[in-house]
Amino acid sequence: MKIGYLIRRLLFLFAVVWVAATLVFFIPRLSTRNPIRERFAEIARSTGFAPKDLEQIIAAYEVKFGLNKPLLEQYVEYMGGVLRGDLGPSLTRFPVTVLDLILTALPWTIGLLVVTTLIAFALGNLLGALASWPRSPAFIKGLMAPLMMLQAIPAYLLGLLLIFFIAFRLRLLPMGGAYSQGVLPSFTLEFILDAARHQVLPAISLILASVGFWALGMRGMGMTIQGEDYVTFAEHKGLNPFTIFTRYYMRNALLPQITGLALAFGNIIVSGVLVEQLYGLPGLGGVLGDAILKNDYFVIYGITLFVILAIAILMFLMDLIYPLLDPRIRYES
Repeated sequence: MKIGYLIRRLLFLFAVVWVAATLVFFIPRLSTRNPIRERFAEIARSTGFAPKDLEQIIAAYEVKFGLNKPLLEQYVEYMGGVLRGDLGPSLTRFPVTVLDLILTALPWTIGLLVVTTLIAFALGNLLGALASWPRSPAFIKGLMAPLMMLQAIPAYLLGLLLIFFIAFRLRLLPMGGAYSQGVLPSFTLEFILDAARHQVLPAISLILASVGFWALGMRGMGMTIQGEDYVTFAEHKGLNPFTIFTRYYMRNALLPQITGLALAFGNIIVSGVLVEQLYGLPGLGGVLGDAILKNDYFVIYGITLFVILAIAILMFLMDLIYPLLDPRIRYES
């Protein structure tokens, strides 16, 4: 690997993170809305009680969170906190920090959203490649129509249907929750099996909603691969059809899909907000949805920055491993 190329990609990664962190800081502050004042106003509306010294309380919280300082000083402190991994405190769960909320919710997000994305990616690309492969049976090609229909249905609507028919009517699986009541979270087989049982319906809804996207994209790429010289040459050499399909056909059609996979990990948080809220799961999507409902600005900004950082790192890693997937690609000097 060329050292110069690696340095340029690292500098680009740091530039993306710096620009993203700067935008996350300044864009909300273009508004005249005060998150602390709005939070106390929401508490007053819900409880019907507003303390007489409300302004003094708001001023004290602004001092606590550093919102009374000049904007440039806030920016310097904010960037220093980002470099240290300090994303600030939560307004609604103070003194719990945003980073603590992210680290607590991250295992649930990885366990559900990341795994379902990988399953949908693998299954969708396999079905799409088979649908475009001339030697595939007719029933495989006929799957494209229902996959197109599923792609048009949001994951949360599929979740509602699954809850009604499978959980409510048939009572085969739990209707929601991360685990059963009375079960203590632990690294035991009982808890793992119970938690996995609660993840089945959310996983199915997310997979069904996204598998069509990968299948249609792979089918389109497969159609363009059919006329390539290396596929024709492999067929004329008399290679085994399975070898042609896996090593010449699917491998080359899969390359653009792998780039899309890195970008798809950013969308899983967006799609997971409603799904995790629907099933009552404590993942990043559920935390973000709760923060939006409660106007917890610091949590919203922290998760947004975390997602941007995750996408930037994934794209950086994709640039490094892409030549391993496609030998025709070489690093620049």
